[in-house]
This record gives sequence, C-alpha cells and structure tokens, in this order.
Amino acid sequence: TLPGEHNWQNAAAAYAAARATGVAAHAVMACINSYPGLAHRQELIERVDGILFVNDSKATNPDAAAKALSSYDTIYWIAGGQPKEGGLDAVMEHLGNVRHAYLIGEAASAMGDQLNSRVTCTQSGDLATAISAAHAQAVSDGAERDAVVLLSPACASFDQFSDFEARGNAFRDGVGELPGTHTDAEDDDDMTDAMGSVGGTA
Repeated sequence: TLPGEHNWQNAAAAYAAARATGVAAHAVMACINSYPGLAHRQELIERVDGILFVNDSKATNPDAAAKALSSYDTIYWIAGGQPKEGGLDAVMEHLGNVRHAYLIGEAASAMGDQLNSRVTCTQSGDLATAISAAHAQAVSDGAERDAVVLLSPACASFDQFSDFEARGNAFRDGVGELPGTHTDAEDDDDMTDAMGSVGGTA
C-alpha cells in the first residue's frame, strides 16, 4: 500500500479509468495492490530494528515534503540541501508528527531557525550523519514499532549531490550500512502502524 492521500487519490483515479474501459475490478485491484511506486517518491527502503526508512528524495520543495509529512504518525525527518525560494510555510502545519528533524546541506542553518520553535532539530550537516543519528534516536525513544525515518528534503540536492536520484541512492546505501536487524519493508505487516490513521492533506 502506497502511503499518502495523494497516492490514494491517484489509485482511485486509475481504478475509475480502468473500470470505465471494461477492465474487471479484481484485475484492477490486483495491479494497484502490487504496484511498488516509483523510486525516490516515498519509496519504502527497508526496516532496521523495526524502524521504517522511506526515501522521498524527489521532494525537492516544501509542498512535496508536506505530502510526505502528512503520511506517517511518528517521523524522524531528514531535510535540507540547496534551498529554494519561498521558505518552509508549506510544511509548517504538518510538523505535529515529527519527533525530530535532522538538517543537512546549505539550507540547514536557515531551516533550523524556522523550525526550532516547532520541532527539535539537529544540525547533521551530511546525509550519512543524519541517517545514523535518526536511527539511533528512534531506537533510544523506543519508537521502533511505528517510527519512520523519512528523507523528504524540501530542497534541491545540488549542494552535495549531482541530482535527487544520487541523493536517494546515497540514502538507500546509508540505510543498508546501518548496524541492526534488517527486514524487507514491502513484506512488513506493520506498515499500517507507521501510517496510523493519518490521511494527510494533499
């Protein structure tokens, strides 16, 4: 199941279009349920010590990051990079489920200034440091069952990476190198715990 109300809306539209052309309902649902989504767009990487790691590197602006932030209950958020104009207004109303923010790249300091009054922030600097710190904090908090470490940068990648895909690949590699017990997120029954009852606001 892909997280996020925007993905549910897309699935509903795809279902309606397929049914209108005469495709059987069970066939449409089989396709929807087996669709893994696109890389770097709320891509479920794996669980480490029960903590779900989600790669949303394509979220290169605050509007896109807001969609991801509205999709999970307990978030350890990795954000930052090369800032874009407009500030973080789009994400400010979606911080209620963020336990901690780990800020990276050129935008880290300015993002911290905007976010500090709403959420605990750590100036991590680089992605590898942020991944390790977020994992350690989620374990320390005892939040393994429903915790999500979410890379949804709200910024461009060009300060530290060639593009958002390189950033997402580095996230995937960094998660793979973490110590702990690794399990496949796609086969995990606890996905609904991570998503909770959050429908989000697209």
